[in-house]
This record gives sequence, structure tokens and C-alpha cells, in this order.
Amino acid sequence: MKWTDTQDIAIALEDAHPQVDNVNLRYTDLHRWVCELAGFSDDPAKSSEKILEAIQMAWIDERE
Repeated sequence: MKWTDTQDIAIALEDAHPQVDNVNLRYTDLHRWVCELAGFSDDPAKSSEKILEAIQMAWIDERE
């Protein structure tokens, strides 16, 4: 997975962290969780607030 694979990342995050309040989270935590996902192989430095926000929104949608 790459940073642009927001939907795949959201699904993987929901599987890995179903107990997390994904509405009220810190982007530093989100960044770390994404980088720790099995199958994630992008450069951690290529992340941005915009990308993390898109991942968070996809995760919220995935949970609903």
C-alpha cells in the first residue's frame, strides 16, 4: 500500500484498531499506525496533513 491507497488503508486500520476513536485522534498516531500496517511500503516522509485527513475520513466512512 501507498499513501494514496486511502480506502485500502482505512480497511486495514479498521481491522487493526477497531477500538480506536477514529474521529478524535492525533495525526501523529494515525501516521504511526499506517506505517506499521502489514503491506504498507511507502516512504513515511511522503505523508502530509491532507493525506492523513483523507485516510481518517475514509476510516470513518468504513466504520459506518
